[in-house]
Amino acid sequence: MSWIAMISEEESTGALKKLYQRYTEPWGGVDNILKVESLNPPAMEAHFNLYSTLMRGVSELTRVQREMIAVVVSVLNHCHY
Repeated sequence: MSWIAMISEEESTGALKKLYQRYTEPWGGVDNILKVESLNPPAMEAHFNLYSTLMRGVSELTRVQREMIAVVVSVLNHCHY
């Protein structure tokens, strides 16, 4: 299994801390899929914007359909996330 260095919410400062505050989920933390970009806050912001556009932007697919596609792709890729 791969290991990627991540900065925790508690250790974050500056631009990263502001992004973490913006991306904090109702469960009280930031999803690891975003935290893997913590060493490069501009990349994290671009990643979040891409994800938001794909999952919440204008589309002929519903949000549920998009989530189902994401789950199937994750299973096919043997993604444990």
